[in-house]
Amino acid sequence: MLQTLTLAVSGPPTSPEYLPLRVAEAEGYFAREGLAVTLRTTRAEPGAAEALAQGQADLAATSLEAILRFGPRLASQAPRLVLGLTAAPPVILLVPDSHRTVVRSIEDLPGTRIGVSTPGAPEQAWFAWLLARSGISIAQMWMVSRGERGVIHAVETGDVHAALVQEPAASRLIASGQARALVDLSSPAAVRQAVGAPTVNAAVFVRSDRRPRDRDVTAFIRAVLAAQRRIAEGDGETLAARLPKAVTAGPDTFDARLAASRDIYLPEGVVTVEQVRETLILIRAHLPLPVSARVPRPEDLVHVTRPAVR
Repeated sequence: MLQTLTLAVSGPPTSPEYLPLRVAEAEGYFAREGLAVTLRTTRAEPGAAEALAQGQADLAATSLEAILRFGPRLASQAPRLVLGLTAAPPVILLVPDSHRTVVRSIEDLPGTRIGVSTPGAPEQAWFAWLLARSGISIAQMWMVSRGERGVIHAVETGDVHAALVQEPAASRLIASGQARALVDLSSPAAVRQAVGAPTVNAAVFVRSDRRPRDRDVTAFIRAVLAAQRRIAEGDGETLAARLPKAVTAGPDTFDARLAASRDIYLPEGVVTVEQVRETLILIRAHLPLPVSARVPRPEDLVHVTRPAVR
């Protein structure tokens, strides 16, 4: 008998941060580990956090910030992080070629127009922290929300002085000579270099009062790590044939998105207490957490269980 689990996954379905979960389902890795995992896609990170808080899911794949702002409130329901996915939202801060002499460093950003995909996008917390390290406030510039495709067009036309652009569009703009990278957040190593400390963004969480059995959590982790290896080693055409159209659709080819995803994941899904502590500092510096948020100690938030790799 397969152990049944419901997993709330942050949307959109094309998000590279949560791709290993969808690959694990499509490739049968969950079933191979004795699990029947139902993926429930939410519109964005807050929805997955709320599903966990409301008992509608056994696990939630969302951001650390979302789980703290929208997740469980009672101390008895405190969230536990069981698997790390990414160190930061995988974006690159680009400067259009037409503004290369205007913006040469972070210190040149006050008074400029900064393009973002959506208001309050997760990457803005990391951007605000980078500014703060240089003694700059996000209030010193104009944040322009254009949507995922619109922000790319804004870089191409020079309508913004800089923009936070998701991969693989960012790499394409750099390769074509239309932009240069000012800050890279597209891999754990790049994040550590840019921020000056290890951080965590996307992860899988459980509720402490409804936590699946450790052996099931271990099996779940093993399946997701197998999916990450599949992403790193497999060809896009074969993988795309097995995934839902909603996952493979998008403005860029799936092959390009797959290639850009291969380096974004935290090695072996490991998250340390230091990573959580540094990320909490970053989140609070950007926007204070609500009074109602019960923030566990970093050492309590990380639930350590490491599977043997098969």
